[in-house]
Amino acid sequence: MNVSLILAHPKSGSFNHALAEVAAEALATRGHTVWFHDLYAEQFDPVLPAAELARDAVLPPLVAQHAREIGAAEGLVVVHPNYWSRPPAILCGWADRVLRPGHAYNFEPDGRGGARPVGLLKVQVGMVFNTANTPQEQEEARLGDPLEVHWRQVVFGLCGIPLTLRQNFSPVVTSTAEQRRAWLRDVQAAIEQHFPTRSQPST
Repeated sequence: MNVSLILAHPKSGSFNHALAEVAAEALATRGHTVWFHDLYAEQFDPVLPAAELARDAVLPPLVAQHAREIGAAEGLVVVHPNYWSRPPAILCGWADRVLRPGHAYNFEPDGRGGARPVGLLKVQVGMVFNTANTPQEQEEARLGDPLEVHWRQVVFGLCGIPLTLRQNFSPVVTSTAEQRRAWLRDVQAAIEQHFPTRSQPST
């Protein structure tokens, strides 16, 4: 598979970086092609300018590269921290600029005077690994787990990704070294389960 791996954490050497590195290594070990992007390291501009609204807009080289890769990807892995129960702004802007209408999704008449989304991506497996300081059970009980809704229903659902998985690692602020090692093993296990070893062509 071709897999896009998107990391959105501002601090080099963060635990998010460790999660992304484990995911990248597990994918590569299993024979998959990994397109890895650290959005902060690339200084990806999250602001969607008016010039990019047209479907035939000429995109800046970095945005065009991301769009090409997403269009060819069969897997998508996203790693980010939880900021105010949403992804970081740089990742929201990445979705604004890269998951473009006519490329990642379309709208078509629903037969009742409205419109319904049609996903266009080839991605078969979408994964999100996020960190947080609010325990998962509190996020669900108090807020309804906004990140789950955002990724599973809003983003992956709109783009037509049939299989989605999200794992929340929290609370990071009080986690031990052993807990973090266990979370890294969880990422590796999830990759191994949902991205089988790529078969080698017969000789």
